[in-house]
Parts: sequence; structure tokens; C-alpha cells
Amino acid sequence: MGVGQRAGVFWRWWTAGTASSVGSAVGAVALPLTALTVLDASPFEMGLVAAASYVAWLVIGLPAGVIVQRLPLRGAQVGADLARAVAVASIPLAWWSGRLTVAHLIVTALVISFATVLSDVANATFLPSIVDREQLQSRNSLTSATHAATQLSGPSLGGLAVQALGAVPTLLVDAASYLVSAALLRSLPARRAAAPDRWPPLGKLIREGWRFVAYHPVMGPGMWAATAVNFVCGAQFALYPLYLVRELDAPPGLVGALLAVEGVGSLVGAALTPRITARLGTARALIAAGAVSVGGAFLVPWGSGWPAYAAFAVGNVVFAGGVVVLSVTTRTYRQIASPPDLLSRVMATVRFVSWGAIPIGGLTAGALAGAVGARTTLLAFAGAAVCAPAVLLLSPVRHLRDLTDHDRAAAGYDRSRVAADR
Repeated sequence: MGVGQRAGVFWRWWTAGTASSVGSAVGAVALPLTALTVLDASPFEMGLVAAASYVAWLVIGLPAGVIVQRLPLRGAQVGADLARAVAVASIPLAWWSGRLTVAHLIVTALVISFATVLSDVANATFLPSIVDREQLQSRNSLTSATHAATQLSGPSLGGLAVQALGAVPTLLVDAASYLVSAALLRSLPARRAAAPDRWPPLGKLIREGWRFVAYHPVMGPGMWAATAVNFVCGAQFALYPLYLVRELDAPPGLVGALLAVEGVGSLVGAALTPRITARLGTARALIAAGAVSVGGAFLVPWGSGWPAYAAFAVGNVVFAGGVVVLSVTTRTYRQIASPPDLLSRVMATVRFVSWGAIPIGGLTAGALAGAVGARTTLLAFAGAAVCAPAVLLLSPVRHLRDLTDHDRAAAGYDRSRVAADR
């Protein structure tokens, strides 16, 4: 594939992801508001809905890498989009027939969750096949910046749409976005990877991916830092709408705007990641990003009235910016440092652990908020965010400027051993 062809494939892939991301951002506002305003969901039910959106990482997160390795990447991506479109469209149909329940929302979130697991692993595996190694950092930053921009515009549009049309009809935008994405992905060339005559046992393949990540002195701590951050994110996903609507009395339009400011932080973080990592080094940038995220998490649940809205917005921006720097940097390193035949399993292993913390955080936060309130629960989870920089400081990462310094040092050590053996 020539340079021009590779660029064309990348931009179609990017456009498909952007389309589905915009719809998902709209749906991220419409779905919890459907639970809150249409079905009068309790805090624990809100936690269940949030947890269902990510629980698939705990169920099929590890085998997802093997599944994607065995499937045509294009087919996996298209099939996941179609499954999500059908699941989301079922909510308006159930509502119009008078049969919509919280259980229906939970089941829909589960379907979306399982399809998203396969889609995300396939996407992360597909990107290095169409982008040169030297461009991975910038392309990952671009995709994160794009996601941030959609997170910025999507919730605002979602909040306005909910205010104008109602929460349930707004979900049709999300369903349509998945159909657009599926059509674009269907136009991509199929990747024909050579398959062995007989695949090794599933458990063996999973264990290989797990051992590579868990025992890697740099990749392992990065995974655990991401897990701590995502545990906090799970609580935020579950409690932000509840906190804004029931404790701060924010109207739907303002809820959408306040949730959208996360996109500002993500956009700024993605745009600045190449500069930050070039100036500080990727390893030092990880530690700094973790510390910044902690400060943002503590700022979110402070104040009352308009000062509370301001604190929420600023804290949301700061937290999201730190998380994106951490995410882009660790993702790029995994794509560079992983052997090609292990890449899908490495990505699946990391996301099984780190994204699996999201539903656990959501369920824990939902249960705790019912007893002590959303504000106190958010403060407690801000304390848990301290684990992200702490795990990096307690690992070999603290001795490095760049994450790849470890690989160069290891390669030099191996060469010296070979010379000594001679």
C-alpha cells in the first residue's frame, strides 16, 4: 500500500471514528437523563447503568485480543457498529410502546459494552498497520484530540437536544452515528493476515499477552496507573449527572454544557501531549499527568450555586487533561514496544484491567452515594486517584526520562551479555 493510499485509509478510518464518537457523546448525556427524568432512577440504578456500559471489559476483555486476532478487522469493526445501532434504537421503540424500563437501559448498555470492547481492540490494532512508527504519537494525539472535540461538542448538543426533543428521541442520533461509521468502515480494505493451520489454545494465547504486560517493568506500572484513573472515572460517569441534577439543581442544557467541558481538558491535553513529552520526556510526563489529574478530581465537588458550577467545570478540565496525556503516552508506547503478533492481546490485556475498573468504580460509587451523597463520594474517589502517580513513582518509571529509555537499556544489556559470552 502506497503512502497516498495509507493516508486515505487512515482518514476514512478517522472519519468513521469521529462520526460514532459524536453520536456516543450525545448518547452519553441522553441515556443517563433518560434514566433520571423518564424513569426516575435511584442512585444505585444509575450506578448499574454506568457499570453496564463497561462491564464487558471484565467479561471478555482478556479473550477479546485473541478474538480480534482471529477475525477480519474490518468485519469486527462493522459488526460492532451495527450491533450498537440496533441496541440504541431499541430504547425509543420501547418508550413509544410504553414498555421502557431501567432494566431495558441496563441490557442496552451491556450490548453496547460488549460491542465496544471488540471495536476498540480492533481499532487499536488496526492503527499501527496504516501508520508509520514515527507517526504513531502524532496520530494517537490526533485521535485523542478528535475524541476530545466530540466530547466537547457532543454533550452540549445532547443537552440542547434533550431540552428540545426529550431524552429518548435524542438517542436516535447515537444510533444513526453508528450506521454512518459502519458504512465508512465497510469501505476500508480488508486486512488479510496469515493464519496458522491450527491456533494455539485460547488460554495459552491469553496468558502470553498477560505475562508480557504484567511483568513488563514499564508497561505494567502504566497499566496500573491507568486502572486507578479509570476507577475514578467510573465513579464520575455514574455520579456526575446525579450530582448536577439532584444536588446542584442544574437544568438539562447546563448539564450537557458542564459535562462537555471534559472535552476542553481532553482537547488541550491531546494537543499539548507531543510538546509536554518532548520537553519533560514521556516517563516524567506520565508522573506529572497523574499528579495533575488528582488536583482536578479534588476540585470537582466543591462549592454551591454558580461557584460549584465553576469548580466542577475547572476540575473536570484539569482532570481530563491529565488523563489524556497519560492515555496517549502509554498507548503509543504499547504500540511501539509490543511485538506485532502480541499487539492485539497486549491492548486487550491492558483494557481488561484498566477499563474493567470503570464498572467497579461505578457500582461502588452508586452504592456509596446512596448512603453519604454524591459530593462526599466524589471526594472519596478523588483520594483514590492518588494511586495513579504513586504507582509510577514506586516503579522503574521514576528513573527514566523517556519510556523507551528502558528498551534501549535492555537492548544494550543483552548486547553486552552476548559480547561477554563470546
